[in-house]
Amino acid sequence: MHERLIDLRTKANLELQSCLTMEQLNEFRIRYMGKKGELTNVLRGMAQLSAEERPLIGQMANEIRDELEKSLADALQKVKAIELEQRLAAETLDVTLPGVVAGSGRRHPLFLVLGRIEEIFQGMGFTVEEGPEIELDRYNFEMLNMPKDHPARDMQDSFYITPEVLLRTHTSPVQARTMEKLKPQVPIKIIVPGKVYRRDDDATHSPMFHQVEGLVVDKNIRFSDLKGTLLSFARQMFGQEQRIRLRPSFFPFTEPSAEVDISCVICGGSGCRTCKQTGWLEILGSGMVHPRVLEMGGYDPEEVSGFAFGMGVERIAMLRYGLDDLRLLFENDVRFLRQF
Repeated sequence: MHERLIDLRTKANLELQSCLTMEQLNEFRIRYMGKKGELTNVLRGMAQLSAEERPLIGQMANEIRDELEKSLADALQKVKAIELEQRLAAETLDVTLPGVVAGSGRRHPLFLVLGRIEEIFQGMGFTVEEGPEIELDRYNFEMLNMPKDHPARDMQDSFYITPEVLLRTHTSPVQARTMEKLKPQVPIKIIVPGKVYRRDDDATHSPMFHQVEGLVVDKNIRFSDLKGTLLSFARQMFGQEQRIRLRPSFFPFTEPSAEVDISCVICGGSGCRTCKQTGWLEILGSGMVHPRVLEMGGYDPEEVSGFAFGMGVERIAMLRYGLDDLRLLFENDVRFLRQF
């Protein structure tokens, strides 16, 4: 057994010197130190040795294994260094080639549309307000005439952090916050752009999307003021030939309330698949501020009145650019974004 180990050491060292590639070194490791390697096979014969010989042979086998492992590690480092030098020698650098120019970014289509919305309303005398995205139930629902048992809450299923704190479902809470802050000052004339959150996710809905809320409060504000404001917006956003249509609707925080349609941007109102042959496309909801909302905001509905509206920025972007799937705006596909 002693002679077999000495012969194995000599044979392995000679063979290791001839290994010049990673593949050859891996084969060497398996052949000598693997589960079925030569060193393992020699050690299996230790059962035939006497009790006095076993410790000596075992110690010798361990020394040989340690020696081979160290030699193999050194050989691996040398082969890696050689292969690196060979790769570097094969690579050439043409210093006359032009450099790689970093591509310049551009604004996302959502923010192009959002910027245009803000520009239009600022041109009509509105100021831009902001509010927290993590909102209190009091501002998100209760001060907008939606108490805890109100069925309209079911239309705005949200993400709750605690029973009284949630991710806001619309930008309307800023209406309440602004009235509470400025009461009884008039006029109030604001728009509120920002992100909102609801538990929706399909081709036309996203769990996170953008809204722009509008609020006007002053003396003698009429429904015709609302219609004129939205008509001016529609024509500046979609073209001077645009028409709008107001349909009766329901929102807890406005009374009366109306859904606002524009003449179809695809067919011009003649009827097509996009508008389902109606000639109209819905763009936003609106109405006169509910007297109860004015009261909770600190205003006397006998003295002042107001109107409010809210639109989804993604909806406006889809109509403006002719998109058929809202999710395109959130996939970050450069091929899509590069078109804007």
